[in-house]
Amino acid sequence: MADLEGLKVAKDYHVNVPFANQNGFFVKGANSLDWGMKKHLTNIFNPKSGNTVMLAFDHGYFMGSTAGLERLDLLVPKLAPYVDVLMGTRGAIRTCVAPEITKSVVLRVSAGSSMIQDDLSHEVVAMDIDDCIRMNADAMAVQTFIGADGQLESLDNLNKVINAGFRYSIPTLGVVAVGKQMERTPRFFKLATRIVAEMGVQMVKTYDCEDFDEVVAACPVPIVVAGGKKIPEKDALHLAYDVISKGAHGVDMGRNIFQSAHPVEMAKSIHKIVHEGMTDAEAYEYYEDLVAHPEENQ
Repeated sequence: MADLEGLKVAKDYHVNVPFANQNGFFVKGANSLDWGMKKHLTNIFNPKSGNTVMLAFDHGYFMGSTAGLERLDLLVPKLAPYVDVLMGTRGAIRTCVAPEITKSVVLRVSAGSSMIQDDLSHEVVAMDIDDCIRMNADAMAVQTFIGADGQLESLDNLNKVINAGFRYSIPTLGVVAVGKQMERTPRFFKLATRIVAEMGVQMVKTYDCEDFDEVVAACPVPIVVAGGKKIPEKDALHLAYDVISKGAHGVDMGRNIFQSAHPVEMAKSIHKIVHEGMTDAEAYEYYEDLVAHPEENQ
């Protein structure tokens, strides 16, 4: 164990200093990766903006038929043109997403208990790397429970997937889980995102919090922010704008798109913030205009 004697307590995250090791490739922390990894990351992150809009619809693997996701075969094709990444399970993608939809795919490869059991912290790796290759996945997503029951198991799952990913040049997305009993503080997110990054993932999915710019600065790979529970559209657009302005390289909006009364319009508005630099106020005005004049915005 590292010697803690004389450890400096105060921390300086240099939040206004750009990430240093980024000469030659635009994705944070990916400078030394091989061509295959970089190609997959380029499919996920837009080379012009450096950011991504992910559409998470993997909720069914533990929640069953979630409101808004009753008919993936009807919903996903409508939203796909306005997002960069489809994030789902192999079952949902194989059955409901036509191969002609050429969006990047991030596969949920960890799975565990259902909401019925009310304990999601004991997951397993449910998908072989061979099947990820067959599906031409650009990344594999693994849930991690830092500071909770199931931490050791989830980190073991994560490392198995990372190791397999390095063998075949497929990136891993480490998903920082937040259970009912887990804290949602800057200290926790700084700890959890840094641990996951140091295991070797190429990107981290986490949540917004206080001092989020410090969380981003301390994490040496891109952070993508989860939208979380459904909130009003104006608030969801503010969340997207706020985290991008603080250094996040994308959002993974699920319920805040597919449970919106106007999911297509919401996806378009999120895209404007993440890739075109719109403010939250401008994006909400854009959203309202799309809703008010659907015939003009086909």
